[in-house]
Amino acid sequence: MQAPRTTHPCPTPAGVTERPSGALRIAAARAHGGLPREAYIPETSLFANLETSARRYPAKTAIQFFGNAVRYADLLAQAEAMAGYLQQACGVAPGDRVVVFSQNCPQFIAAYFAILRADAVFVPVNAMLVHDELAHIVQDSGAVAAFVASELLERIAPLVGSGALRHLVVHAYGDALGDEPDGDPGLPPPDWVRASMGGRALPPAAVAWQAALARAHVPGPNRAGPDDLSMLPYTSGTTGKPKACVHTHRTVMTSCVGSSLWRRTHPSSVYLAVAPLFHLLGLQNNINSAIFWGGTIVLMPRWDREAAALLIERHRVSFWAALPAMLVDFFAQPGIEERDLSSLAVVTGGGAATPQHVNDILKNRYGLDYIEGYGLTESANFLCANPMHQPKKGCLGVPTFGVDLRILDPETLAPVPQGEVGEIVVHAAQIMLGYWNHAQANAESFCVQDGKRFFRTGDLASMDEEGYVFMRDRLKRMINASGFKVWPAEVEAALHAHPSILEACVIAAPDARRGETVKAMVTLRAGSPDDSASLLAWCREHMAAYKAPRIVQIVDALPKSATGKIAWRELQEQETRTAQAAEAAGVAALADGATQAAPAH
Repeated sequence: MQAPRTTHPCPTPAGVTERPSGALRIAAARAHGGLPREAYIPETSLFANLETSARRYPAKTAIQFFGNAVRYADLLAQAEAMAGYLQQACGVAPGDRVVVFSQNCPQFIAAYFAILRADAVFVPVNAMLVHDELAHIVQDSGAVAAFVASELLERIAPLVGSGALRHLVVHAYGDALGDEPDGDPGLPPPDWVRASMGGRALPPAAVAWQAALARAHVPGPNRAGPDDLSMLPYTSGTTGKPKACVHTHRTVMTSCVGSSLWRRTHPSSVYLAVAPLFHLLGLQNNINSAIFWGGTIVLMPRWDREAAALLIERHRVSFWAALPAMLVDFFAQPGIEERDLSSLAVVTGGGAATPQHVNDILKNRYGLDYIEGYGLTESANFLCANPMHQPKKGCLGVPTFGVDLRILDPETLAPVPQGEVGEIVVHAAQIMLGYWNHAQANAESFCVQDGKRFFRTGDLASMDEEGYVFMRDRLKRMINASGFKVWPAEVEAALHAHPSILEACVIAAPDARRGETVKAMVTLRAGSPDDSASLLAWCREHMAAYKAPRIVQIVDALPKSATGKIAWRELQEQETRTAQAAEAAGVAALADGATQAAPAH
């Protein structure tokens, strides 16, 4: 699985422009309220951002983790030493893939920059994945080494030797607490974070993080340039297996810098990093942006609404990338109105509809708008965003620096009239080169318009007369559960491994907390027990928590199309109608109750 650093999975045909270059511009009408007309993207590697900030601010806190402050100079030293270990002890060569399998912690960030410093390719892996899902990513990427949290070691250890994977570096969250084992006052680390490596026995292929650092290996010269590969983040697709998006230092840098300029962050910004770093929402908004400027990252390993409130108040957090589901939970906690959140300058996110009461709280209590945006793993997370000075509610925003976004008929690829629904296609500097090891997906995912290559997002939207984009539907069958993308085909494929299941169809069910949740409708083999509870338990064991069905409905038969395919759209529409009817009935009942309770005049 060895590949040169500059391997292009989907070369652009001669005469076709793959992506814009030079200064990336926005429409002149957008360039006010402090927003620049042009964005210039550094012609350097992502590691250079850490190197530059560490030279500028060596004693400044880069990461705040339960009271332990990691300085920029210390973060750089860890990344350098670990890069040397990868090269000299693990034999990692330029272009080799290296996995990071962990929840949020300082070691995750150091490992990420160590991989880039070694001229290798970063492969983030969702910490909730179970063995089979993890095995696919490790084998498909051809990863030769992995950084892994001790709590996850037993999942990845059996994969050593089965493919290219040969080396594991194991860290414990507790070892990042430094001299503050009790954490911030009033915020003690949970027990699972306190655990340290201690004298834990490791398999032969593994070494403890501290032991690897202690070897103090010096890495070779950092030669990666803007067009070398930087990372392979995986995104699921309608084929059922996750696909890796091939990103260079340039594509990721473009998204990071564009987002940072758009949201007005700066070297004094303080970022609340609670979104998972294995997801580009967390990596780009909280790590790459902060390190680019030399800001401070207040790191949370998992979502905890009380901890988030305390950290915002104590560390004067100014930037928070938050999913709508987080905000709903955050503002539902008792006493939140008594917290001093006045330091917040930007609250941004997307991926699901934001309840109006959350928008009202932000605006009326703190004078803030929730700045919604739109991006994909394929675009390194940033394509559209609402202008800070002129946002619209329930809107993806407008195309950002250098983004040529069009709405086309998904069948004919002809432009649709303004206001009508079509597929979003984009030509932008941050678009991936293509999918890793997926020639067919690459052929289907790009089209040419006016001599330029466009990526087909599969999302259906419309554009208003002012150029704001509004999501309308999904061309692809994707479920958005608390911001996590769940693809029905992947879940159906897993369900079919159950000995009792004959057929399965996975759809989205409305959920007050998650926005959408995963519902499986199944038929059973003859003689199988009619037991949805055991099926739910099996799903939790064999699938990551965010994609495992929360509802299993056993039916006698599933509707079919004329060609014999399961009519998933019919089932989805039926589920939506049922939910809407239930909601309408609930509103009517409340209105009736209010009428009866009103005093007579």
